[in-house]
Formats: sequence, C-alpha cells, structure tokens
Amino acid sequence: MDDTAFERLVAECENALKRFLYYKLPCKADGDDILQETLLAAYRNRGAIKNTESFKPWLLRIASNKCNDFYRRRAKNPELPMDGIPESVLSYGRSGPAVTQSVLETLGELGVRDTQILRMFYIEDLPQTEIAGMLGIPEGTVKSRLYAARQRFKSVYPFPPETKGERKMSKLPEILPEYTIAKSEKPIFPVKWEEMMGWFIVPRPGEKLSWAMYDFPERKRTELYESEVTGFASVHGIDGVEITVQERRGGEHEGRPESRNLTRTFVAQLTGAHCRILAESHYDGDIKRFFTFLDGDDFIPNWGFGEDNCGNEVNLRQKGIIQRKGNKIKTEALPFLLDAVGRYTVSICGKQYDCVCVIDVNTYNPGIVSEQFIDENGRTVLWRRYNHDEWALNRYKQKWSEKLPGNERLDVDGGLYVHWYDCITDYIL
Repeated sequence: MDDTAFERLVAECENALKRFLYYKLPCKADGDDILQETLLAAYRNRGAIKNTESFKPWLLRIASNKCNDFYRRRAKNPELPMDGIPESVLSYGRSGPAVTQSVLETLGELGVRDTQILRMFYIEDLPQTEIAGMLGIPEGTVKSRLYAARQRFKSVYPFPPETKGERKMSKLPEILPEYTIAKSEKPIFPVKWEEMMGWFIVPRPGEKLSWAMYDFPERKRTELYESEVTGFASVHGIDGVEITVQERRGGEHEGRPESRNLTRTFVAQLTGAHCRILAESHYDGDIKRFFTFLDGDDFIPNWGFGEDNCGNEVNLRQKGIIQRKGNKIKTEALPFLLDAVGRYTVSICGKQYDCVCVIDVNTYNPGIVSEQFIDENGRTVLWRRYNHDEWALNRYKQKWSEKLPGNERLDVDGGLYVHWYDCITDYIL
C-alpha cells in the first residue's frame, strides 16, 4: 500500500479512531498520545493490508492493543502500587472511572491477595505468565489463586444470573394523574443524576423501570416502556451494562398512527462524571440493526450527547447558562445547553417531591426543549416536552400553537415553544 492510499484510508477512519481512543483512555492527552502510537504502528505495518475494506477493523485492533499496552505500563509503574489503581473495575474512559458499585463492594469484601490477582487478570488484562513474574510465584500458583479468588467472588457477588422469564412491571395509569408545580424560594441543591438521559433508568445491575408518555391536552397514555438491566456488556472494548426495553405504542405519536410493539437494546456506561450510551440495537422488519458510538452520524444525533459524545452529566449544579423567569427562558450561545434553573415542589399521586428543575434546549433535535424535575435521590418525578412553534412543520402541516391552542407556552430566547407531552415513571407510584 502506497503512502497516498494509506493517508486516504486513515482520513476516512480518523473520527471513529479518535472516538474509540477518547472513550477508552483517561483523558484527551493520553488519547492523543496513543493515537500517534497507533498511526505509527499502522504505517510501519501497512504492507500487511491486502483488502482495503479490512482497514478500519485492522486499525481499531491496533488501537486496542496500544490501549492494553498503556494500562500494562501503568500496572508496572513502581510509583503506582497495585493497591492504588483507580477503582474503575469495568473500564476506563475520558469521562471518568466507570461506576460499578456492586463489583467494587464485592472486591472490598475479599482479601488482599484475591483482590490483587483479580485486578491484574481481569482489569489490567495481564497474561498469567506476566502475573507470575510480577508476583514472583510459579504460573501454576497463579492459576490456582485465580480459581480460588473467582469462587470467593461468586459466593459474595449480589447479582447471580437470573432465570429468564416474563417479569411483572408496575402498571402506569391510562390517564396522567393531576399534578401541581410550585416554585420554591429555596436555593437549588446539587443532585447526583445517574439516569440514562431520555430513558430514566440507571444503568446499574438490578435496575428495573417502567415509564410512559402522555399527550396533552387529553392526558392519555400513548406509549409505555418497560426497561431492565439484564447484564454486563462490552462495545469495542468499552464495558457497561445491557438494558432491554420493551416499547408498547398505541395511537398517534410522532406522526406514526399505527400501534406497535418493539424490543430495543442499549449498552450504557455510568461513570463518576457522565452517563452515556455506547450502543443501540432494534429490529427493522427482519433485520436487527446495531449502532455504536463509533458510527458517527448514524449514532450521535439519536443516542449521543455532550462534547465528544461524553454523555449527560451525573453531578448536576447550577451553571448559569440557562436563566428562567416564569415561562421566559434565556440561554447562552453554547452547543450543549443543559442546566438547573430552579427549585420546585411537584405534587402528584398524593405525594410531594422537592425537586430541581433541569432545562435542556435543542440537545438532540433543533426546536425541542425539555423540562425535567429531579428529586434529591436523583430520580425523575416529571418530564415535560415543548416543541418550537414550527417544529416539523412539513410533517404536521400546522404550527403547534394552532394544533394545540390550549397548551402551555414557553418563550425561549424570543421563540415560541408549545407543550406537547409529559412522561412519568413508576418511581412515583
């Protein structure tokens, strides 16, 4: 392969390669370093490529190996003893260490020798021969220690494999219950919001959730979603959890009048700083389609969020980039507009919730604003959607102020937005 062909193929894969490295490594600086190592190794071995269609997976495989080398170097660094390795049990990423609390807690209950050898083999991906050399013990002893440590881990781990079968979910009402939203004069409190943005479930083993959409002004339920974390999963070497979602649609919504049921699968990762989707799959007729964070324009507009697709923030505090007074909202000129704008008491289903109101503006789709009320536990109590008056005008052939004349309005930077539908989850039932 000549230099011109190599440069062309690298240019075609560059965005996917950067996304992969920035997800895999602790920070952008490390990602840039490994990027250079990857490209240099690829250039030196470019003669091995006979079929240009194999170039992208070949390049990503080199990048993956370079990432493994990076973490092996870390493990060997005498200034970083094994006891001090950051507790990112499933994976590392530029958004922070992965939060896998159940695994961390289980490791914390094991002895030092068990924890050490499990970390070296499963986290640092070290071969048994290398572990033997680092610990100064025979390879056979490494094997026996690993076996014993695995058995002790299994005996303590709180999430044994579950038998498959239909699970019962809380039934959300057909008609949205009446609610009130009262502004509080108390200061906004910081909140740890670990939910997957737009899907309300926390990507952590053992989590289950039902949620539903209700169109206004009828307040009638149009869609029902039943979600469950079903196990651990890995996408392009980035570890997270698998979430299965059963969607039940009835009546018109988003311009689709038919009723339908759909099974969708996500892989999501919760880190100390962000919650992000790594992959999504669903059936399109008889074809099961997969989209991952490396798929660029096919993935990011629907499932990505944040700078370099880092995900939605976990630690929410008021930043001041969105200001709200009543139904008037002013924003700064930033690409990702999500901010806490006030404290409110939401009364629904006979209960009261002290909430922070989080507004996001045009995050996924231009012309859409959402209003989310999150309580001190970091769970969504109520989610409300507003459309710009001319959103999807070609599809609906009518402005939203004409289509829904009695619905609530927002003024966002001088533009008119009309309330369309709400979402609640079984958390409030």
